[in-house]
Amino acid sequence: MGEYEIINEGQRQRPNDAIIAQIRDRYPTEPEIDRVLTTKMKRRQAGKCFEAATLSQLIEGASNLISDRLGRPVKISNAKWLSGGASKIQMKFELEWTGPDGEDRTDVLVLRMEPAASVTESSRTREFEVINAVNGIIPAPRPFWVDPDGSFLPYPAMVYAFASGSAKPSYDAAKVSGLGQNYGPKLRAQLAPQFVGLLAKLHTIDVTSIDGMEHFERPIVGSNQSIIRQVNSMRRIWEEDRIEEEPIMEIIYRWLIANAPPLDHVSIVHGDYRSGNFLFDEEQGKITAWLDWEGASLGDRHQDLTYAIMPSFAHLAEDEATLLGSGMMAENDLYAAYEKASGLTVDPVRIAYFNIYNRYLIAILTLAASARASRSRGTHQDVLVNYVVGLGYPALADLRDYYLGVVT
Repeated sequence: MGEYEIINEGQRQRPNDAIIAQIRDRYPTEPEIDRVLTTKMKRRQAGKCFEAATLSQLIEGASNLISDRLGRPVKISNAKWLSGGASKIQMKFELEWTGPDGEDRTDVLVLRMEPAASVTESSRTREFEVINAVNGIIPAPRPFWVDPDGSFLPYPAMVYAFASGSAKPSYDAAKVSGLGQNYGPKLRAQLAPQFVGLLAKLHTIDVTSIDGMEHFERPIVGSNQSIIRQVNSMRRIWEEDRIEEEPIMEIIYRWLIANAPPLDHVSIVHGDYRSGNFLFDEEQGKITAWLDWEGASLGDRHQDLTYAIMPSFAHLAEDEATLLGSGMMAENDLYAAYEKASGLTVDPVRIAYFNIYNRYLIAILTLAASARASRSRGTHQDVLVNYVVGLGYPALADLRDYYLGVVT
């Protein structure tokens, strides 16, 4: 590794080719992740801010995308903005088209498109591929078409089926992004076994039998290179996006690299498995769809297990003493139920590692990616994104305290 230039705020806000190349060289990651992050920096280099697309623009772009993929015209109607989420722009619409078997049909679909800058820069192609991979095993919206480079729409986008259900209980609908979501005793008792059971199903999918995940690198059991590439991608985002320096972030980066555990089993990892990211039928007490697959990877199951119990997504039970991960279960109860459902072990050493990993991730997404998206005027969700930035400081304190508890 050669000598690297110290990057200042002006270079982050308007990077030149040499700065972009330096960061890519210093923090190597998976090719598709590298492409996405490089595109982000090139967009910033050009000084592109968020420009609100009209509904008619999205209708036209979606129509052109679908017609191109099918080779015949289609009709879009009843289009409207779909609320929810801090990182993507979404439009719900009805599509009249001829299906693959020649049948005339009408489907309710969703267009999911990136803004100019996002809380989570990610690949629509990878999201499309992973939802296809879990189709029929995990309830998730069926993917139809993807525009990976924004050839038809203002930014990269994908089209998938509209999924019915609610993200929040009707009696507690004021929560933001699933943070501390309280489902209440009755609904919790119905949803918690499904929450754990579906995670076990996801992690035990035989990835060797899956075709179509070409934009994911295949990890090797016994190697720690896949997690090192993931840690590098986060450190790269910190280098590209941070507004201010936090020395502990470099200390923890080096610890994560030095202590990266070898993989013992390759799983599809959701990457954002928590309250607020699934839909449910409140009357039936049934999970209807898992959403937000943009952070998915092939890797270590402990990443999802520890993410689900992060303090940001937890709340105290009615006894005011038991902390419920994602509003579902106490940590040890969740791990025990997962082991029983999956047949896989929960390793305390990996649990400690990924507890630090996920706290590091949350600090970066809040204090770097969210802050930069807002400062660059690249997002349609300025108010919410700035709220998320404020959560970064308690997240940073939590990261410091947990890290010191592990290493001392």
